[in-house]
Amino acid sequence: MSDSGRTFTTVGVVGLGTMGAGIAEVFARHGFSVVGVEQNDEALARGRQHLENSTARAVRRSKLSEEEQAELLGRISLTTDLTDLAEADLVVEAVVESVEVKKQIFRDLDAIVRTETILATNTSSLSVTEISTANTSPGRVVGVHFFNPAPVQDLVEVVRTVVTDPVVLDDVTELLARIGKQPVVCGDKAGFIANTLLFGYLNHAVSMFEARYASREDIDAAMRFGCGYPMGPLALLDLIGLDTAYEILETMYRQGRDRLHAPAPILKQMVTAGMLGRKTGRGFYTYDGPDSPATVADELTPSADDRPQLRHPLRQVGVVGTGTMAAGIVEVFAKAGFDVVFVGRSQDKVDGVVALITRNLDKQIGRGRATEDDKTALLGRLTGTTALDDLKDVDIVVEAIAEDLAVKTTLFGNLDDICKPGAILATTTSSLPVIQLARATRRPEDVIGMHFFNPAPIMKLVEVVSTVVTADDVTETTRALCEKVGKVAVSCGDRAGFIVNALLFPYLNDAVKMLEAHYATADDIDTAMKQGCALPMGPFELLDVVGNDVSLAIQRELYLEFREPGFAPAPLLEHLVTAGYLGRKTKRGFRDYTLR
Repeated sequence: MSDSGRTFTTVGVVGLGTMGAGIAEVFARHGFSVVGVEQNDEALARGRQHLENSTARAVRRSKLSEEEQAELLGRISLTTDLTDLAEADLVVEAVVESVEVKKQIFRDLDAIVRTETILATNTSSLSVTEISTANTSPGRVVGVHFFNPAPVQDLVEVVRTVVTDPVVLDDVTELLARIGKQPVVCGDKAGFIANTLLFGYLNHAVSMFEARYASREDIDAAMRFGCGYPMGPLALLDLIGLDTAYEILETMYRQGRDRLHAPAPILKQMVTAGMLGRKTGRGFYTYDGPDSPATVADELTPSADDRPQLRHPLRQVGVVGTGTMAAGIVEVFAKAGFDVVFVGRSQDKVDGVVALITRNLDKQIGRGRATEDDKTALLGRLTGTTALDDLKDVDIVVEAIAEDLAVKTTLFGNLDDICKPGAILATTTSSLPVIQLARATRRPEDVIGMHFFNPAPIMKLVEVVSTVVTADDVTETTRALCEKVGKVAVSCGDRAGFIVNALLFPYLNDAVKMLEAHYATADDIDTAMKQGCALPMGPFELLDVVGNDVSLAIQRELYLEFREPGFAPAPLLEHLVTAGYLGRKTKRGFRDYTLR
């Protein structure tokens, strides 16, 4: 019983498709009497089958005993008569995503249920406010957006309209927590929290693919290995269904008029062609049959014959820089068997790199991942120096100094004078134009981006960034080198953000805009993205780790490069940086870490 005195004993569910049946199962599993309603006997039989199949899977996985399954199913009564919901305390509508169909159900329910009964819609993108207008008491209407499959996914977005009774909101939120769900509260706009942030990111990935900026495989690998996402964006779209994605984006765009939600043109073409993703066996990838998760080779699949080769001889590697990233890159190359010459501004900084690598190796030895012999051999491959001239014989130099274009440009001019002909000059910049560094040399065709991710010894991804003048053999050699040192290389062109930052930071910026609009709290937004999208961190957790100043600088670069109004940095992000609230490093960002 809630503070309002409302007691929930009977729950009605209208619509027993996969989602509706899952919602019915969730409530029945927690002891509620459930009345499931479908429009005809055939649909009712399918709903019963959904329930039996889902609970049988739970029994096979030892999540339920056969006795508990029988009790659960016994608490669910099925009917085709909406008037059987007369005594329900809560009714959840889970029918097709049509405003008119949903409104008709709410009109009908208005004449059937008691005045204190709460009416909820499970819509994922339609206006809860518009649906509520079909009811004479719109204050008792709320959105409860379960995620599929409902018995497994914990997240539920609770959607308030401008007229939702606050007591109704509290009662529903409390009820969802009681049945083991993770409720997050948000306002009523298309996409709510998770879909608004997720589909903007997915749409951007489609545009990147459509422009042939990077291959589908590289776009997906970049987000999996660079951000730790469970799936790449294009593979995820195939799983969701391109028709579903198109409808959600179209609905979001119609309501918000945000150009970033306007479906990428290729999405409409693919949907029209029947390329809907896994369910039809063809989407961004090709599958070995409808509804199969197994991909098969098609005309876009890279050939095994195209595996990159070392077109330049690479025996000795140079690294410029002594920070955490530079030290990590030195360790990566030395661990792969390369002799490494690294350059620092002072002997103290050079010694610091050796000390940091030694500490890392000692940790690995303590965990059984390396031996003392490995450590001795690796350290024996290192040559530290304070003189750039000592790079004269290396085959590739990787620059890993501060993100300052003037400083990097001067360095590349010096490297051009020092390094032997044919040596590759690489930069680890994450946001600066590689072509400007190439222009500082007389060998722009030998200049390339090698964007490692931090910490370099652990993170698998390297973005290989080719300018318009980078030689093909340099690109191929750099990719082959990444593979040789155990990294996953993805290729892209020389524009702001490359793949990962260009997809990640607009999503983070959108989350900040959502917060500053008081649409949802930072905690609820983080929970929605972790629970609803299986991301390793919520956007505000990640912003505070990355640093709000770093995030702002990257977002400004993206805005200047693309001139896209939606990429303009959120004012709240600007204000936090101005106030010195940079995240964990200053103990204050979107959250306060002073007491943690």
